Amino acid sequence: MRASLIAALCGAATTFAIPTIEAVGNKFFTSDGDQFFIKGVAYQLVPDDPLVDTEQCTRDATLMKKLGVNTIRVYHVDANGDHDGCMKAFSDAGIYTMVDMDTFSTYILPNDPYWNQDQFDSYSGVLDTFQQYDNLLGLFVGNEIIAINNQSHAAPFIKAACRDLKAYRDSKGYRKIPVGYSATDIAELRPWIQDYLTCGGNSSENIDFYGLNSYQWCDPTTYEQSGYANLQEQAKNFPVPIFFSETGCNKPGPRLFEDQAAIFGEDMIHDWSGAIIYEWLQEANDYGLISYGPTVAATATGANIEGGFSRAGTPTPVSPDFSNLSEQWARITPTGVARSDYDASSVSTRECPASTPGGWLVQGNVALPTLGATLGSSTYSSMPSATGTGAAAAASPSETKNAVAGSKEIASMGAGLAGVMMIFTFWL
Repeated sequence: MRASLIAALCGAATTFAIPTIEAVGNKFFTSDGDQFFIKGVAYQLVPDDPLVDTEQCTRDATLMKKLGVNTIRVYHVDANGDHDGCMKAFSDAGIYTMVDMDTFSTYILPNDPYWNQDQFDSYSGVLDTFQQYDNLLGLFVGNEIIAINNQSHAAPFIKAACRDLKAYRDSKGYRKIPVGYSATDIAELRPWIQDYLTCGGNSSENIDFYGLNSYQWCDPTTYEQSGYANLQEQAKNFPVPIFFSETGCNKPGPRLFEDQAAIFGEDMIHDWSGAIIYEWLQEANDYGLISYGPTVAATATGANIEGGFSRAGTPTPVSPDFSNLSEQWARITPTGVARSDYDASSVSTRECPASTPGGWLVQGNVALPTLGATLGSSTYSSMPSATGTGAAAAASPSETKNAVAGSKEIASMGAGLAGVMMIFTFWL
């Protein structure tokens, strides 16, 4: 039985004293009326659900608070787990949570997409469980589903998932928890994806926020050389909050995190809502900010040991990355705009991009798949509609294409993306 159902049977949902967050125009605002900027870390200690170990969450939340974290991103959770302890630990530390709703067996396939009742039930189960927590910032319907041009037919299925989950959220009387998508940073696809998911003028179908997994900024570099200037140009007056849902290139190293000054500085602060650093736990890809002890043999087994790394214990900062990030965030105190002074009509509604030869394959504002539809079958074909077409901006060919080795970004460039591959790529 889900924790939310148990709480409901007891007469009230479990909530904690922290302002809730909503998406208005291209900004996040707290229920106190203050603009909210994400200073986050990716947090997935174990494959299935890191938010069920209260003692570990409490230890990590304490150190995260010292680092300056106000948000974590969790890629996989068990909707039937008991998350009260962890969510309270993070709430007490002033930390919000963003949760991916898919699982290893329910994510939207990039090459043969479908959106069915089993997926909807699984996603809505996550929504049911986490909606009770005031420090739930938002939910992702997908992560890096589209990575190469011939996968863009999956875009209407991403949008359909968002439509149905938002409709379910509203039908249940839940607060307007933002529902969005986390995209691969591929220069040839980026403007088309972000424009398509926010086009058409129907807010009930569009994403509420857009996350970009980008590793373009590799210290030492600059705002212009890194490609961030191009990212900013494509994000100018974007209709929903846009932020880095993964970032933190570690080549050549060490990581100086000087991109944070750009993201929270005058060049980008008016259009971007912050960044989530990849990642909290040190693993073989060397992106961790903390470790739980020395590495062990990759074949070692035991409690909380996997892939040669301990996944529980006292978090110890990884030097110099932890201190470098802490120093950067300590210098950043954006104030933004008050909700009462913000005019959401100032942002632009995107045109639905037209298809391009060998590139973006969705022609304009196509009708979205219904629940149960499969691409290329009698249930759905992405035929163009009569309205809403337009050309998307071209991407700069000079942008770098850095990625986390072994991440879903790299893996999704291959054909198929079987569930086994998803498990492999996340933990490589």
